[in-house]
Amino acid sequence: MIRHLVVTLSNIGDLVMTTPVIEALHERFPGDAIDIVADRRSSALLEATPYLGTIYHRDKRAGFTEQLALLRRLRRQRYATVVDLRTPFWPWLLRAGQRFVKPRRSKKTHAVEQHFEAVERLLPAHTAGPQRLYLDPSATAAAAQKLAALPGSHWLALAPGANWPGKRWPVVRYEALANHLANDFDGLIVLGSQDDIERPFNSAEINLPVVDLSGHTSLPEVAAVLAQAGAFVGNDSGIGHIASAMQCPCLTVFGPGDPPRYRPWGDNATIIEAPNADLARLEVDDVAAALTRLLAQD
Repeated sequence: MIRHLVVTLSNIGDLVMTTPVIEALHERFPGDAIDIVADRRSSALLEATPYLGTIYHRDKRAGFTEQLALLRRLRRQRYATVVDLRTPFWPWLLRAGQRFVKPRRSKKTHAVEQHFEAVERLLPAHTAGPQRLYLDPSATAAAAQKLAALPGSHWLALAPGANWPGKRWPVVRYEALANHLANDFDGLIVLGSQDDIERPFNSAEINLPVVDLSGHTSLPEVAAVLAQAGAFVGNDSGIGHIASAMQCPCLTVFGPGDPPRYRPWGDNATIIEAPNADLARLEVDDVAAALTRLLAQD
């Protein structure tokens, strides 16, 4: 079988933002397999991809011996195409018919557009499509079981965490947002890692039935949960990109950061920016209004 290789980036959001290029390569070479190099945790999101070949795990903190071992494994295969969206040099170390890397100086704004700039000779005039993830049946079943306690079917998902404090809209504001929107939804889902939040979400203060899944889902299960949600609100983190890839209306709260480059990609996603990039100054009413405008577009 003819094989192609894509070297993706190293966190959840970056990996999901490479999926439009991966999908475009599949459309260009529909009968071929696409191998992936990615970090172990985020690559779980790609495991159900139907045209996937092999996933090779790469730890950016790995030492020289581990990096060399991975390189030797990859060199056993001759690839028709190698697309490296992470480094400028790996393709030149592999056996490949064609090699493509991200330009050092990009003419584009968003990361997804920059990825397509890397392959514009291979995919001329190709428009960047939406982010896309595929669901594993076992993850879908697990998500259904976790959500079984919620009434109705129109649920709001919140992700109040982020990987550093400056990106976190206070949890108390998320709790207030849930109560502000209580008449618009049947239930509330809380997602994320317990390590990425300043304090636990207080479900007892919410005027909605709540299922708090913080720290209790795999990434494929997060995707399956978001496929069932009616809307998502969260900080600048990987979960927002997963929500967009699952076609869940997605509102991302930005404080510091680079929204033009890293916002979730897709027509179903929008952002709200805090005044002067200070999340403490972002009001609940403004976030609720932004979500209402997004949902009115459907």
